[in-house]
Amino acid sequence: MLKKILWGILVLGLIGGAFGYYKYSRIMSPNVPEKLENDIVIIPTNSSFDDVVEILYTNNQIIDTVSFHEVSEMMSYKKNIIRSGRYKITPSWSNRSLISHLRGGEQETVNLILTHGWLLSDVASKASKFIESDSTALITLFQDKDYITKFGYTPETLMSLFIPNTYEFYWDTSEKAFFERMIKEHTNFWNSNNRLAKAKKIGLTTEEVYTLASIVEREISKDEERKRVAGLYLNRIKIGMKLDADPTAKFATRDFKATRILYKHIRFESPYNTYLHRGLPPGPISMSSITSIDAVLNSEEHDFYYMCVDPNNPGYHLFAESITEHTKNARKYHRWLDSKKK
Repeated sequence: MLKKILWGILVLGLIGGAFGYYKYSRIMSPNVPEKLENDIVIIPTNSSFDDVVEILYTNNQIIDTVSFHEVSEMMSYKKNIIRSGRYKITPSWSNRSLISHLRGGEQETVNLILTHGWLLSDVASKASKFIESDSTALITLFQDKDYITKFGYTPETLMSLFIPNTYEFYWDTSEKAFFERMIKEHTNFWNSNNRLAKAKKIGLTTEEVYTLASIVEREISKDEERKRVAGLYLNRIKIGMKLDADPTAKFATRDFKATRILYKHIRFESPYNTYLHRGLPPGPISMSSITSIDAVLNSEEHDFYYMCVDPNNPGYHLFAESITEHTKNARKYHRWLDSKKK
């Protein structure tokens, strides 16, 4: 009798051990492939548990979905809505390691790169390449007058919010979170390097500085000329002289690919066309680089009011203090243009 009892205990022990090993292997054995083609898992906002399983399996980031289901239930990861984000995973991770990582929410950040664009739609398009919020949601927010007014912007001045740079973001950033982050970055930018005091010294608001900088940005290709050209435009503003800036005519007509400004451009009626209207346009005509903003804030002091392309130095300009001198420079340029046609 005792022998039977001992055998029974042994059998139960073996069964229990086997079951325990089975459970242990489900939890601790590798379920992430040893070789990963993609070590980034992206979980969209409002994803269900089944959505996450499909993402992982479709991307060959887990081997066995059944064990993943079992361990997820044991670890209370099976929920109606799963935490969103962009996560980096490690080859040969167990279900436990993978689930702990996804559940913990420690995301891999993205470097959001804002580069030059003419329109707010360009900003939306560029930002949407790096975060979950799409370009439609972003531009819709940018066009929400009630929302942007709360931050002191109008549809005309909103472009001045965006400072081209590289910013670290979480992938699952919403459009409002993106916007409000840009507000903080904008504030930090203007509060550094004495920029606010410099703007006040030249009698311009931060939006006006950015607007002039956007013209310099699109007018000049050589960094060493930016401060001189900024000074030239400031000289014109001081005496009420029209800026006659080619990029403003491009912006007004939306003819961004134009290589030469023609009569149809300079006569196009728009408050942005500085060939027709004095002073600065209602707002920026483009994103402006930090280099151009600082060029306006630290502009060169001189008596130049005119400039034209230097035919002997492509990309550079000839500057003049008087209309007489400018006319001579312009004739040189036009003779050069005529010679190119022959």
